[in-house]
Amino acid sequence: MAVTAMLATTTWAGGLMTNTNYHIAFDRMMARGASFDVDAAFSNPAGLVWGHEGWQVSLNFQKPWQDRDIQLTANNFLAVPSMGYAGVNIDQKFPGKASAPIVPALFASYKKDNWAVSTMIGIVGSGGFVKYDEGIPMFNALVMAKLFSSASLTPDRYNIASQMEGKQYIFGGQLNFSYKITDNFAAAVGLRANYYDGYNRGHVTATTTPELGSMKLIDLQLDCLQKGWGFTPIISLDYHEGPLTVAARYEFRTKINTKNDTKTLDATIKNTDPTTAATIPYITGATALAQFGDKVAAYEDGAKTRYDMPSLFSLAIGYEFTDKLRATVEYHNFDDKHAKMGGDRQKELKHGTHELLAGVEYDINEKFTVSCGGQRTDYGLADDYQQNTSFACDSWSVGLGGAWNINKKIRLNAGYFITIYSDYKKESSAYQGTPWPATETYSRTNNVIGLGIDYKF
Repeated sequence: MAVTAMLATTTWAGGLMTNTNYHIAFDRMMARGASFDVDAAFSNPAGLVWGHEGWQVSLNFQKPWQDRDIQLTANNFLAVPSMGYAGVNIDQKFPGKASAPIVPALFASYKKDNWAVSTMIGIVGSGGFVKYDEGIPMFNALVMAKLFSSASLTPDRYNIASQMEGKQYIFGGQLNFSYKITDNFAAAVGLRANYYDGYNRGHVTATTTPELGSMKLIDLQLDCLQKGWGFTPIISLDYHEGPLTVAARYEFRTKINTKNDTKTLDATIKNTDPTTAATIPYITGATALAQFGDKVAAYEDGAKTRYDMPSLFSLAIGYEFTDKLRATVEYHNFDDKHAKMGGDRQKELKHGTHELLAGVEYDINEKFTVSCGGQRTDYGLADDYQQNTSFACDSWSVGLGGAWNINKKIRLNAGYFITIYSDYKKESSAYQGTPWPATETYSRTNNVIGLGIDYKF
């Protein structure tokens, strides 16, 4: 499982730093906060006391694929009217691709009389892996501005080759203990261990055009690894009477403080000072890096960055209308504004993440079940929160699928969900610290298909 999990390379449903879709039942129904099935090991641990007596396990695999694109638009970029230079117009898309061969999650529980123990192992948070084969706007524009201000070089006199890729995963293992206090009320306590594994790698190289000799002007190289640990206490409550279930869950804030293990952070810049260029043609090392300012400071070896997982409050109401028809509505609140991020970005958010979920499930017969659901996610985004290396977009998600009871012990789940994002447009009067305005438009797409198997002993 651990080896397979390392192949995962994408973002899931949930908050800015917390995932919520591990079991395929979520893919096909979305709202699972009132579940008594094995997926309740994550979504409703207290509810397991009304579930299957004895052991049950579940193994789930999901295949997601995603685009994360940045569109840079700038009119008269680098313009200096006093020099008679009108600048250049930029309208360039920087496509980002994220995908995964396979994303696994494992669930298990054991119930006896009034108590139950359960566990869940999966990728519990963060943003996944993304690669920009044409780099990202913030570094490309920074190089363009540097070449113009220091050497009066216009974009028609050089070419930029850049690439950027990043990874953020939080792997988690959760253990819960549940107890039925009365005939209608149960509680659970749990603890999750979280391991953060991430990196940022890339380069930006500017070279004069072949007509000017293909001389290297700027070469910026980056390879930075980040790792860290954190622990999450969890409390779960469940009230169940007849067809009605009311469940609540609270995950405390998880402090994760990562430390850089920087393999490469180098810069080479062509010396354009005529008094020293003959003897020192290139500036390298710390002197060259200093010219990129705070854009590279976060990647220095030994630097620490916070990637806290926010506290999460979940409230779900489930109701069985008939023996065959069930529905659930659910609310999530992620307290992102009090979960520390690099550069204290969380302070820029307008509010924490609000999610509304709803799902319905219908048993066609003893063998087959169909379900569908939806989710609305509002992150409380603001311009100063959005970055090229980490951005979000509000969204709607729709899922559907079904289950096949192969026999009394084995159930096969299949599901699909799509997330439709709203583009986020960020306008800046002084783009990336330059004197010129520009607009960035962030856009995303996301699709997930999943297959899982539940087994009851």
